[in-house]
Amino acid sequence: MSTREKRRRAAGLFLIALFLTLCSTPQFRTFVAFPDHLRLPQGQAQDLTLRLPFRATVYADGEGALALNGERLGEEGSQAVLSTPLSIAALQTGRSTVDFRLFGLIPFRRLTVDVVPQIKVVPGGHSIGVLLRSRGVIVVGFAAIRGPDGEVHHPGMDAGIQVGDIILEINGREVTSEEQAARLFEEAGRKGEPVTLTLKRKGKLLTQQVTPVQEKESGRYRVGLYIRDGAAGVGTLTYYEPKSRTFGALGHVITDGGTSQPIDVRDGHIVAAEVTSVQKGRRGLPGEKIGSFHDQDNWLGTIEKNTRFGIFGKMNRPLSNPFFPEPVPVAMANQVKEGPAEILTVVEGQKMERFTVEIQRVIPEPTADGKNMIVKITDQRLLEKTGGIVQGMSGSPILQDGRLVGAITHVFVNDPTRGYGAMIEWMLQESGVLPSRESGVREENPPGLVSRPACLQDLAVHPPN
Repeated sequence: MSTREKRRRAAGLFLIALFLTLCSTPQFRTFVAFPDHLRLPQGQAQDLTLRLPFRATVYADGEGALALNGERLGEEGSQAVLSTPLSIAALQTGRSTVDFRLFGLIPFRRLTVDVVPQIKVVPGGHSIGVLLRSRGVIVVGFAAIRGPDGEVHHPGMDAGIQVGDIILEINGREVTSEEQAARLFEEAGRKGEPVTLTLKRKGKLLTQQVTPVQEKESGRYRVGLYIRDGAAGVGTLTYYEPKSRTFGALGHVITDGGTSQPIDVRDGHIVAAEVTSVQKGRRGLPGEKIGSFHDQDNWLGTIEKNTRFGIFGKMNRPLSNPFFPEPVPVAMANQVKEGPAEILTVVEGQKMERFTVEIQRVIPEPTADGKNMIVKITDQRLLEKTGGIVQGMSGSPILQDGRLVGAITHVFVNDPTRGYGAMIEWMLQESGVLPSRESGVREENPPGLVSRPACLQDLAVHPPN
């Protein structure tokens, strides 16, 4: 190896070592974590930190909508010392673009700030029963049919139908229930005709033909499919927004128990529920609330959406909370911090209680599965009663510094004292209370943390059709 090549290699190794050293510094990590988008309620402020030994000039469009360290921001620019925390206050609603320029000349950071009206909600914590009806019926399994000839038939499977398919139409007629589907199969079978199924599979529509087969024992005509038209279970209400009468609950999507496919809601309701007992969680085996619906015919609200951030709809009547007689403000994602917090939930009957928790990690950007924070149960009373987070606790509101910040969503299978939570900002955006903003979605699941939705779904498999 020549002297020149040795020098080049040494220089390359030096640059790599220098880069890795810089990446490990607190200043670099802070700079990378500096947000490019903030949403702030009017009248509130957000502290930002860069930890850089420089001065900068900060400019903003939207004259007078924001203030930096108490001084209104505008196009003329304001001076800032980047080694100290910066406080951005939201003065007027609207969108502003904030530019940071070193020495007033070199642009190095841009921040978009959306100032929204202050939102106040009634925290949930109430135990609820969830009743969902899907669009079409979901194929959850196959059944063998023994025909009059004694042979075993699998008409649905042989036709190429798959578990997870959603049957939307039978012979051009919209499918609304299991009973209707069974009746249409029976009618076609007695006529000796095949049925044409319109299916939805992984977001795509397709058509299949199936010929019903008469079952020797019952004499009925079937296609050998286990189907389901909805779901029912127990969870926890997260919030009620009085102005729009909107509610949010669970914090994660409801999926079919047999196929893990999200349920496309045709209609649904929430009702009051009570917790009759609790199976404590332990390592490797999450616990659950054993609950029952209370006054099932008296609906609390109507479900309109089933999304990755929970279920949303309209309440039939105002909701109250025994711990918060007045609505509380909500925190935007960048206002949530690591540290002490509390949750509201029911572990006995319909009695709501407050329990202490610790927010151990915050992921302010929206994630594909709604896992925005890691929460640890610290309240000894709750640990003694449940062992930590249990199924049926999904949607339990998380409050910090007098503001609603999110909801419990998942439990870690190998550590039931910890689990995930969803940010209230993304729940409010999903429900339409907050306007949508363009943002990337992060796919993140810390290694070694296997979680399960903390929503108890009491799903029964119905007879095959």
